[in-house]
Amino acid sequence: MKYFIWAILWAVVVLLLTCLPMNNTTEKVPHFEGMDKLVHTGFFFVFSVLLCLGYTQKKKTHKPQFGIFAKSLAWSALFALLTEFLQYQFFTYRSGDWWDVFADMTGTGMGLFSYIVLHRSYKALA
Repeated sequence: MKYFIWAILWAVVVLLLTCLPMNNTTEKVPHFEGMDKLVHTGFFFVFSVLLCLGYTQKKKTHKPQFGIFAKSLAWSALFALLTEFLQYQFFTYRSGDWWDVFADMTGTGMGLFSYIVLHRSYKALA
């Protein structure tokens, strides 16, 4: 559990931000078409990187492992589905959207790709 404290804290922040009503909070923030998808991508990029960091510290390894990749992918996918389900089912002021899930998984893919690339380059430097 101690290895995943940052991922858990980030998940709480993401959960709060994805479930808050956004009508009043975004009036003064400049935005563009697709900004919502970009935010979802960024949220899940950070989440997947923090999950990989936690698993890497837990296993005390410096090389990429398929198990870390698969577990981080699975937890990110479940969390993406959970946030959209909550928005769709419980919050009338938000709407669950499959494109948001796609953006979430795009961010997850980017985070997992960075895990593979950075661990391989870290091993080459060590």
